[in-house]
Amino acid sequence: MIVRMSLVGGMNLRPVVIAVSVATAGVLPAFLTGGLAVQIKDELGFGTAYLGLAVAIFFASAALASVVMGRFVERVGSHTGMRLAAATSAASLLGVALFARSWTALVLCLVVGGLANAMAHPSANLSIAREVPSGRQALSFGIKQASIPTATLLAGLAVPAVAATLGWRWAFVGGAILALGISLSVRGEDHVPPPKTKGERNGDARYRALAVLALGIGLGSTAATPLGAFIVGSSVESGIRVETAGLLLAAGSAFSIVVRIVFGYLADSMSGGRLRLVAGMLAVGVLGFSLLATGSPGAIVAGTLLAFGAGWGWPGLFNFAVVHSSPAAPAAATGITQTGASSGAALGPLIFGFVVEATSYGVAWMVCGGISLAALAAILVGRRMLLRDRAAMAG
Repeated sequence: MIVRMSLVGGMNLRPVVIAVSVATAGVLPAFLTGGLAVQIKDELGFGTAYLGLAVAIFFASAALASVVMGRFVERVGSHTGMRLAAATSAASLLGVALFARSWTALVLCLVVGGLANAMAHPSANLSIAREVPSGRQALSFGIKQASIPTATLLAGLAVPAVAATLGWRWAFVGGAILALGISLSVRGEDHVPPPKTKGERNGDARYRALAVLALGIGLGSTAATPLGAFIVGSSVESGIRVETAGLLLAAGSAFSIVVRIVFGYLADSMSGGRLRLVAGMLAVGVLGFSLLATGSPGAIVAGTLLAFGAGWGWPGLFNFAVVHSSPAAPAAATGITQTGASSGAALGPLIFGFVVEATSYGVAWMVCGGISLAALAAILVGRRMLLRDRAAMAG
């Protein structure tokens, strides 16, 4: 049972805990597959490129469903959406454990997981936007976006704790039980407000600005998602033991969690400039990818922390900025940008896997650095469009 907790100022933390739990459950099938890649590939008999394709299909499924799921959640409410998302993720994880006897079967189960992920994020975002005081929303989004590195942390810990002892399938069984428990823990009835009129939506961000921001988060996700799926394999090839590589994945994930929460806390006291801060974090992340590209065990440790912390520590700030720009329909707005995030997450493992097959891990990490720079530019352009639209509406 999740007890009543409080954040700064006596705020009830339960909605945030539920949101981060649901978002973690939604993305867990993909990152558990990445973290257990060595064992899964050995048993099912496919290579790195096909691993990348499998994870890519998970996120492609999420991308195709994100806009529809965002609108669906606006209609049914956050609690119903979160319950359905976590239960669907549980079905995906259990399906992998029981029925994934081939690459094709694994992919079919991951497609179901992608649908869960598409519903999880708009539901969690709507819950925070409606249930958390505005002065603590940036911190709450930082905590909620810690769901993704939390999933990679669980995947990293599953390597030495479960996969190396009981077998990788039992790790998916454990994930299914966790996701089902999260679904059952969502309490409360949805009181869905009537649809907003066009006049009430005039203060929301316009579609073109959201589309450019979706491109920015898409490029950022393209660069960062391979961290969860390939850091173990890359580290092992550089001479690091597989158990140590799993712990390194967990350490990078934990650092990303801390960064997301700390920067969310700081953003609540900022009057603006959050998207510029996102761009700065992406720039620092480029250094992390460059260190990973060296292939040196010492540089890999430092690069993992920088890439996870800065290169993948910014989505909470980004989502808060999007929700803040569209107060009348936050789930629908983040459904649009989540399309970009999921599309990038689909392309990232796919591109990375094929680059590794054709060249090396070092080249693949350098490609991630270049894509991060492109994400930085797109987010700054999207920010300018938001400010211009806001000024036009005010005038």
